Amino acid sequence: MTIRILAGALLLGAAIPTALHAQDTPVPLAAATIAPERIVLNLTARSATEMAVTWRSAPGSTGQVQYARATSGPDYVKTPMSQAASTDEATLPVREDPAFRAAYHSAVLKGLDPDTVYAYRVGDGTHWSEWFQFRTAKKEAAPFRFIYMGDMQNNILSEASRTLRMAFRRAGDAAFVIHAGDLVNRHDSDAEWGEWFASGGFLYAQTPQMPTPGNHEYVKDETARAGSSITGQWRRQFTLPDDGPADVPAGRETNWYTDYQGLRLISIDSMQVDRDESARKAIVKWLEGLLADNPNRWTVMFLHFPLFSSDPDRDNPRVRAALKPLIDKYRVDLVLQGHDHGYARGAIGIDGPVADGEGATYAVSVAGPKMYDVGALPWARKSASRTQAFQVIDVSPDALTYHAYTATGEDLDVVTLRKR
Repeated sequence: MTIRILAGALLLGAAIPTALHAQDTPVPLAAATIAPERIVLNLTARSATEMAVTWRSAPGSTGQVQYARATSGPDYVKTPMSQAASTDEATLPVREDPAFRAAYHSAVLKGLDPDTVYAYRVGDGTHWSEWFQFRTAKKEAAPFRFIYMGDMQNNILSEASRTLRMAFRRAGDAAFVIHAGDLVNRHDSDAEWGEWFASGGFLYAQTPQMPTPGNHEYVKDETARAGSSITGQWRRQFTLPDDGPADVPAGRETNWYTDYQGLRLISIDSMQVDRDESARKAIVKWLEGLLADNPNRWTVMFLHFPLFSSDPDRDNPRVRAALKPLIDKYRVDLVLQGHDHGYARGAIGIDGPVADGEGATYAVSVAGPKMYDVGALPWARKSASRTQAFQVIDVSPDALTYHAYTATGEDLDVVTLRKR
């Protein structure tokens, strides 16, 4: 069994999983392969007519995407469209090897038809991946669901992956998955990134993954203030919407938004809000513009540092002071968070905790095995300690249902929000 697991991980572009080693012990590094690996989809700002795809391969390789409207038979492979990818082959030092090199490829497929299934594959013209499929969004508001994952971070392949995979068993038709930061524990560990990609495997290549960064995706540790920078892995491995505040260049593809079938989804880089005063002001200004001019019925924000924590000894007053006035003013529906490695969910209005639906609903959740204490929480209507969880959010024009499950698939929490 061990041999099979290791072989599967290496085929998916991962290093040997850390489950076989003590936590944070260096592990052997898997070289990038000539065959495409770590293939991941991301939504763009135009979810009905575009899709972004990113992957990597061995140094010296080029990138190309072939795609076509999918058919029920195999004829779609006969006359696919082709698009060259952008390739970044700069040396990207990683913890395991300062001289590590790989070719990182990205492409945005544009001019797609809304609500349409497309098949695609990536490669260099000779070495190809298998064909994957994705569906573009509808142009109008319509029911859909998405998955929300808290921190995977530790023992990613050996222990956090079960939560992600159970989420796909429960909601395999999810339109996308959001990750509330701390995807890995050490930002520059290529082995840990390999585990993250191996955890999702082909699922990442057919369902868009939409992460926001946590403090562990930043170069400095969580005690650092202004001057921290996002890991070089971030923009090489993801192609996220580039529509954040123009005067925060460090926030490219970390602060972003997209509209999806009646929902405005907003990623907030909480590290910048918490630790960079000038970035904080620009992000708040940008966010107010998004909330004030919002044609969608529902608004969901997600970020790493919670405005309201599940651990009574942890708090993020700068984040709360910056963002909560806008959340209250523009009636944001749902705020999804990570970082605190526990579970809590409740509604909070201008003056404090309120009944469900009377203020924004805040949630904190963790997908991986690292756990913190969950204390007595005046704001939480439901809490749980030492519980790996995932959440499925069903969105329709009339209602938004938030449903939390444990990693074993058991019901943990549910609330339905309705618009007056």
